Amino acid sequence: MAMNNLMPEVSAWYQDVVSGSLFEVVAIDETSGTIEYQMVDGEVGEYDTNSWQLLFLSPAQPPEDWRNPYELNSEDQAYADQTLVPENWSGALSDIEPDLMDLGDDFQIL
Repeated sequence: MAMNNLMPEVSAWYQDVVSGSLFEVVAIDETSGTIEYQMVDGEVGEYDTNSWQLLFLSPAQPPEDWRNPYELNSEDQAYADQTLVPENWSGALSDIEPDLMDLGDDFQIL
């Protein structure tokens, strides 16, 4: 018997009515039928679809201190919606010289 009619939604917060714990759904893998979640304290876990349906859940608002496990402070939050553009687009990979790659005797570039 299904106790929970809520469909899991990534980045949505839920409260387990029985334990009182708050968690956020962080990923849903439809192939394996798992729902990955993260608790307010940073602990991560997963439910399978059947376990999810047996939970007594209610939708919840994100707690005010939900950033604590990520150790984000107000300065970090200031950049949350800004796109940071690197000054040098080439990066470290541009320093690799392709002629120095030794592919061994089994490989020939045709």
